[in-house]
Amino acid sequence: MLEKVDLSLTLNKTDYKALASTLQRRLSDLQKACWRAGIPTIIVFEGWDASGKGSSVQLLTRHLDPRGFTLYAIQAPRPHERQVPWLWRFWQRIPAYGEIAIFDRSWYGRVLVERVEGFTPEELWRRAYRDIVNFERLLADDGFTIVKFFLHISKAEQARRFRQLEADPRTSWYVQPEDWEHNARYGAYVTAIEEMLERTDTTWGPWTVVEATDRRWTRYRILSTLVTQLEAALRARGLPVPEPVAPPKEPENVLEELETLPDTPEAPETPASPEPPPLPETPETEVRDAIED
Repeated sequence: MLEKVDLSLTLNKTDYKALASTLQRRLSDLQKACWRAGIPTIIVFEGWDASGKGSSVQLLTRHLDPRGFTLYAIQAPRPHERQVPWLWRFWQRIPAYGEIAIFDRSWYGRVLVERVEGFTPEELWRRAYRDIVNFERLLADDGFTIVKFFLHISKAEQARRFRQLEADPRTSWYVQPEDWEHNARYGAYVTAIEEMLERTDTTWGPWTVVEATDRRWTRYRILSTLVTQLEAALRARGLPVPEPVAPPKEPENVLEELETLPDTPEAPETPASPEPPPLPETPETEVRDAIED
């Protein structure tokens, strides 16, 4: 499965800047539309170490209203979380209606690192496939949009990025000995990843395998996929999809910009930016209401 992914795909800088700018504005409009419609969204990022998950999340959230999304960086379960059903800690992070939850790693750790590194008995990680499918189906039936990305790079590319990070004192701490161990077990991870993709790719929670060698292509693919799925979520409910807005035309130089101003002593006042849509007042959004106050 993964051997068929074309990791040579690239996007030049000029095209990327134009496409990314348009898609980010589009994503902001869709976030507002889903907020008003009460459509909750879950975005899952899985992928190889150093495949660009963190930078992709940064780009994704740059133009979103921070009141409408929450980012969760998932680590190993804490001691008290081991005393309850394994999906409990993820249920605690499900977004309210209209909001977005972004997971930098997720419940798929049970069938990836926990499986390959032997942290979880085989009986439990095999049972997790059924748990995950049922978990996501329940959310989809309740109106959630589920978008799942897996960022794929080759073993050689991962090693190259590790060496690049280690060479810079500012980023060398990112690479730990276990990262190189994971690289050495690349083949075992491929087996686990392919089974995960095969058994948890559903109509209500489809996987998007992102060719992540070229960072510009990676970010474009993520933005375009998310825009497409949010538009589909609105259409599936018979709701209007916001019309695309053409990007503002930038003047070629300062002189041209000055020449466009009216011949008056003072330039007209800049109109105020439109207010964001009001947040829904529900008991589950007390923290949001406090921020608004």
